[in-house]
Amino acid sequence: MNNPRLIVGLGFVVGTGVLIYLLAPVLMPFLVGALLAYLGQPLVTRLTRRRLPRVVAVLAVFALFIAAVTALLLFLIPTIQHQIASFTQRLPRYLDWLQHEALPWVESVTGAGLALDMETLRQALVAHWQEMGGWLKASVAYVMQSGLRIVGWLVSLVLIPVVTFYLLLDWDRLLARIAALFPAAYRPRLRQLALETDAVLGGFLRGQFSVMLALAAFYSAGLWLIGLDLALPIGIAAGLLSFVPYLGFLTGLVAAGIGAWVQFQDAHMLLWVAALFGFGQALEGLVLTPRLVGERTGLHPVAVIFAVMAGGQLFGFTGVLLALPVAAVLKVWLRHLHEYYVPPAPTRRRARRPAP
Repeated sequence: MNNPRLIVGLGFVVGTGVLIYLLAPVLMPFLVGALLAYLGQPLVTRLTRRRLPRVVAVLAVFALFIAAVTALLLFLIPTIQHQIASFTQRLPRYLDWLQHEALPWVESVTGAGLALDMETLRQALVAHWQEMGGWLKASVAYVMQSGLRIVGWLVSLVLIPVVTFYLLLDWDRLLARIAALFPAAYRPRLRQLALETDAVLGGFLRGQFSVMLALAAFYSAGLWLIGLDLALPIGIAAGLLSFVPYLGFLTGLVAAGIGAWVQFQDAHMLLWVAALFGFGQALEGLVLTPRLVGERTGLHPVAVIFAVMAGGQLFGFTGVLLALPVAAVLKVWLRHLHEYYVPPAPTRRRARRPAP
């Protein structure tokens, strides 16, 4: 490796990765704020083109973000609480069915004796649900006693909207200043790289977010029509996990299947659950993803799974959220890096034969 530019470039990439890894706990609110600002930037640009002052446009988009999150929480939290309470009330009946019907059937099929003290299990589960409030209270008390931890959480929660607001306000100036850091000879290539990165990243983020919301709504509504107690939590989890290939589908199918069998004890309900998730998988693969996301990332499913697992291992939950966007951007950058250091071989033109 005798190319000094390649050595410097690789050193810069490695150093940046190590620095991000070391500063991961501090960077979380800045990364989330930058992501929100990036998602809201196109709407701010549209409003400024209508001759609105940028401050007014940013305030309008910021208010829209807050209103959407508030409305979503006001709808989701009471509904999820109601479904969990309904499931808790029916839990003793489910345990009776498990003891008197499910376990004897398993014993008759397998020939193995399953020695389970169902009364002790029932009492433990009921006590667990009843003591959930006490557990939450103890957790809150523990967090409150840890002053430094609660201060860190509060600072992060406050920093996210602050960072989002100022990045939206100064987005164009920040991009201009970043471009000015590079020599003029490299700016055309960097501009092309930035345009391709923006096309891939913006299209993927907005498209994938739309797919996740659509699938969460579809699965939740379908399970609610079936009559499943925990329709909303299972549907939302299946939709939000759909950014990993087949993970949302399998998670929702297994959870809904177990819930439907315990609740209804009817094989026909399992067929309805399987039909619902099969149709949802077809809807995602044939309609939602091609129309909303397309081939914007071009990542192989195995690469997607590895990126998500690697992001979670290195940076926790924040790494899981940012794994696919970062992988998509890295693919664009690596392609440009390869074209820069390994230019394509010149094509030879075939000599024309003289006409007879």
